[in-house]
Amino acid sequence: MTTKSQALLNWVDERFPLTSSIKGHLTEYYAPKNFNFWYFFGSLALLVLVIQIVTGIFLVMHYKPDASLNAAGVPVAFASVEYIMRDVPGGWLIRYLHSTGASAFFIVVYLHMFRGLLYGSYRKPRELIWIFGTLIFLALMAEAFMGYLLPWGQMSFWGAQVIVNLFSAIPLIGPDLSLVIRGDFVVSDATLNRFFSFHVIAVPLVLIGLVAAHIVALHEVGSNNPDGVEIKKKKDANGIPLDGIPFHPYYTVKDIVGVVAFLFFFSAVVFFAPEGGGYFLEFNNFIPADPLKTPPHIAPVWYFTPFYSILRAVTYPLFGLDAKFWGVVAMGASVVIIAFLPWLDRSPVKSVRYKGPIFKAALVVFVICFFILGYLGVLPPTPGRTLVSQICSVLYFAFFLAMPWYSKLDKCKSEPERVTFK
Repeated sequence: MTTKSQALLNWVDERFPLTSSIKGHLTEYYAPKNFNFWYFFGSLALLVLVIQIVTGIFLVMHYKPDASLNAAGVPVAFASVEYIMRDVPGGWLIRYLHSTGASAFFIVVYLHMFRGLLYGSYRKPRELIWIFGTLIFLALMAEAFMGYLLPWGQMSFWGAQVIVNLFSAIPLIGPDLSLVIRGDFVVSDATLNRFFSFHVIAVPLVLIGLVAAHIVALHEVGSNNPDGVEIKKKKDANGIPLDGIPFHPYYTVKDIVGVVAFLFFFSAVVFFAPEGGGYFLEFNNFIPADPLKTPPHIAPVWYFTPFYSILRAVTYPLFGLDAKFWGVVAMGASVVIIAFLPWLDRSPVKSVRYKGPIFKAALVVFVICFFILGYLGVLPPTPGRTLVSQICSVLYFAFFLAMPWYSKLDKCKSEPERVTFK
């Protein structure tokens, strides 16, 4: 560095911890040297978050959250999306980047969570990281749901109507809670403005704060690895982990490879199949919202369908409360229960590499059930499909609730003293 640039850096460091932050989180943050491709998805999730924020800013410049009809008899909100797509220079690209980014966000996050299940990234001392991650997932679901209403298409309108009405099943407070969420007795202009405010301002602030807390907590205790070995336990004379390497430049360069591969597939979808065959953008959502015409089949976007299937799987009343209420409880529990994994897993080892056949079989069944529930969620219910979803829902919860027992009974291999690396 030149003398002037060093002087400028010193001036900044006296007033802001720039150099120490770079050292603490990049150049002197030691990560395990045996990371594999599963560890791409954390940085990719951060990349997609940036894409969503940037594209969202440009969309807000032209979008109008107004459910009233314009001179052509089309809702203003719907017309503003059409204006973005047809008349704003590059607007179609920004809109498709944002809509495809929503699905990409959930794909990356689901894979990131699955990596945590594989290698026990929720185990001590990373319980708080996992809890922050679960809260990020909940905030992401809220963000996606509220953003889904904004195009004011048929599926947006009726999907919001169905989901918000579910809250009315809660005893005592349900009807009032639904009214507060909608801001009206039906999904209307007040609902649109309310959801717009939360989608653009409130939830993103919470999401960014949780992501920051997630990263800070991670760098405090250190990253997990495919062997589940704590690299901080073995250090050299200088206090550097023997099995660690600096995150920068080694993993920043490696992450760039993951980013390039991701952007290749992401761009292919954006430019050649932005609707994703009707899964990323439903065909009914290209029709203006009509409160007097209900679509033949109302289903949420694909990333909500596993939990929606669990909701529909509950068909029997219990304790004097109707099935709708218990469906809402089951759907909420299916997400919240993920946060309790650090205390449910009693296995003596962290990584699936050293766990026994029971856990591996349970994980395979869990993943299969998750995919089946996701597929059934986009289809209209039938007695046969409801039965299958009920079986898969039971197996979904059994994976978590039976974990304290089968994780203890499992015959595990011994973890190595040092990380294995080839």
